[in-house]
Amino acid sequence: MKLLALDTSSEGCSAALWLDGQITERFELAPRGHTRLLMPMVRELLAERGLKPSDLDALAFARGPGSFTGVRIATGVIQGFAWGLDLPVVPVSSLAAVALSAMEQHQLADGSGVAVAFDARMSEVYWATFACRDGLPAMQGNERVCHPENVSLPDPDTTTDGWFGAGQGWKFVDGMPEAIATRIRSIDTSLVPRASQVARLAIPAFHAGQAVPAEQAQPVYVRDEVTWKKLPGRE
Repeated sequence: MKLLALDTSSEGCSAALWLDGQITERFELAPRGHTRLLMPMVRELLAERGLKPSDLDALAFARGPGSFTGVRIATGVIQGFAWGLDLPVVPVSSLAAVALSAMEQHQLADGSGVAVAFDARMSEVYWATFACRDGLPAMQGNERVCHPENVSLPDPDTTTDGWFGAGQGWKFVDGMPEAIATRIRSIDTSLVPRASQVARLAIPAFHAGQAVPAEQAQPVYVRDEVTWKKLPGRE
């Protein structure tokens, strides 16, 4: 299977190609460079493997939450590819991508929990919790946006090996409830979404029938007041 994955939901910009179980990726931290960098990354990845866009079987993208502008960039590019090539799209949570990155980089075992926090601006965080199951993050509850003092973890019996904090929103740990901090055994604030994790999460989701057509490849902002306009002429 050949799948192209994109992420521009944070200051990181990345593209990854899944080719029958092997992943190649281009990644760069460039808070204002997504538009300039993304398409050259895609062209490099395809050329490296001797592929054309028409050779792809599916697409995936980090659909948010995250930077409003960044999420819109990846959504627009993916919609364009999907519409032009008639390819299915797998939307992947940006928070889940960071949870998977934490699992892989810190070798978290099944039974661990990952609490992911992004800086949502306006003194808020995007928040979601995940249980490590069979090498993948399983979301517990829903994604939400809230003030740091309002974050919460599932009941203690959700995990058997403690909680790990991942994402830049953990810089606000001092503003979180004391009960949260005492249950977190380690924190990594350097983790941001990457297209390689998006691809890894997209493959099982694709096989589970979670791919959608171009017009349903929509961003998730979490904040209700934000709306998305699709590409011109698309209802």
